[in-house]
Amino acid sequence: MKNDPSVATLILPGLNGSGSEHWQRHWARDRPDCRVVEQDNWTCPDLRKWLARAEETIERTPGVWLVAHSLGCVLAANLASSRVAQRIRGALLVAPCDLEITERLHPCVLSFGTMPQARLPFPSLVVGSSNDPYMPPDRLRSTVRHWGSTQVGIGPAGHINVDSGFGRWTAGYDLFDRFVSAAERSSGPDQAYDAAYSRALAGVPVPFCEGAAVRR
Repeated sequence: MKNDPSVATLILPGLNGSGSEHWQRHWARDRPDCRVVEQDNWTCPDLRKWLARAEETIERTPGVWLVAHSLGCVLAANLASSRVAQRIRGALLVAPCDLEITERLHPCVLSFGTMPQARLPFPSLVVGSSNDPYMPPDRLRSTVRHWGSTQVGIGPAGHINVDSGFGRWTAGYDLFDRFVSAAERSSGPDQAYDAAYSRALAGVPVPFCEGAAVRR
């Protein structure tokens, strides 16, 4: 758990804003240090507007941790090159979506540019599924390499959302807390962080989903 009251956890939902039973909304209700970055338009995402809202929110806090899902992960990756990047302590990126596939599944909806390829300047943990309709495993591996993230695979868990059985996700809290602990202990080179995180992750249950009827 984080003890610094000046550091907040910001929830970054994806397309359609993560409904009330989505694990992100439960997370925001369950943890008092967390709040959702609310966008004006969840159904037709515009990167410029989404970035502006996220930057405004981050600028009000000395430091933040990000918990992102789907298109929110792409937003987090774009924040890496924004004016607030230095305030971001780290990011938990759950089921990042591929923009080409997302646009194909939701035509004429997105205005999000191209998939970020730059290495993230802060620690990041990507949680991925082997049968995510929004991100095939090979593209996920490529994205993780580009971002310089650590990856955890949780098997066939769909898009890690309500439809795939992920409502309240308390095991995700434990995963996040371990990630934060490892990131805070390691401010050195990447290999030092990776080693610290590998130790922190030991014993975390897979697939981190209590009672979920995961669709295969």
